[in-house]
Amino acid sequence: MYLLNFVTVLFFSFLINSEGRLDVIQEFQGKAYYFSKTNMKLGAWGARMSEAQKKQIKNRLKNRLEKTFVLIFNKNESLFYEEEKVDAISGATDSWGSNFARGKQYKNVKDNRLIQAQEFYGKRFLVKDELQPIKWKMESESKQVGNYLCFKATAVVPEKELTWYNFSWGDLNVDKDNPEVKLTQIEAWYTLQIPLKQGPAEYWGLPGLILEVSAGDTTMLCSQVVINPKDKVEIKTPDKGKETNKLDYNNIIQSKMLEMRNNRGRRRG
Repeated sequence: MYLLNFVTVLFFSFLINSEGRLDVIQEFQGKAYYFSKTNMKLGAWGARMSEAQKKQIKNRLKNRLEKTFVLIFNKNESLFYEEEKVDAISGATDSWGSNFARGKQYKNVKDNRLIQAQEFYGKRFLVKDELQPIKWKMESESKQVGNYLCFKATAVVPEKELTWYNFSWGDLNVDKDNPEVKLTQIEAWYTLQIPLKQGPAEYWGLPGLILEVSAGDTTMLCSQVVINPKDKVEIKTPDKGKETNKLDYNNIIQSKMLEMRNNRGRRRG
C-alpha cells in the first residue's frame, strides 16, 4: 500500500513536470469544493421542545448549519472562502450570522502566514497571524473519498484556536485570569495523490491535501477537486481592513458584545 502511494506521488509529479514547468509543483493549481455540516445542540432548552419545533428551528438556521466552501491552492498558498447563500425562508442573506462567519482566508504554508478578512458590524478587519500549529498523529486507517485514496490523521487543538473569529455569550463569563482551555478532537483524511500541505479552514500540515475533516460538531467533506483548471484564478491576499491579530480581534468582538448587552440592560431598566 505504501509503495503504491509512493508511486502515485511520483506519477503525479511526472505529469506536472511533463507539461514543461520549471518547478514541478510551483505553477500547479487546484480547486476543491467542500460541504460543511454542523450538528445543532439545543441542550436543556431543546428537551422542552416538540420534534416539529426542533425541525422548524433547524430549517431557520440551515444557512448557519450547512455551508459550501471553495479552496483554491497551489504548492505554498491557498485561498479559502464561503459561497454565499440566500436564506431559504426569508429570501435574504444572514446578516446577524455574517458578523461571526469565517471571512476570506489566505494561508501560506511555506512562510507560516495567515491573513483573514473579517467584517464585524460594518467594520472591516484584516487579521494577520501565524498558522495554528497542529501536531498530527498519523493513523493506519485508509478509505476512499471520491476518487482519492485517503489516510487518517488525528490531533487535539484548543477549541478557541479553531473558532477565534466566532462569538458565544458564554465567552463573556470566562475568567480572564484562569481561563478554562477546552480542547477539540480533530479527525482528518488526506490524500498523497495531491502531495501538498494544504487543507480547508485552519487545517493544514499533512503530507497531502485534506479532503475530509471533523472537529467538534462540524464535518467538512470535499465533494469535488479540479486539478489545473482551464480558468486560472490568482491567489490574492486579502488587503482591506484594520490590521490586527487573532487574539485582539476576538477581544474586539467580546468588548462590542458586552457593550450591546449592557446597553440592552439599561434600556430595560
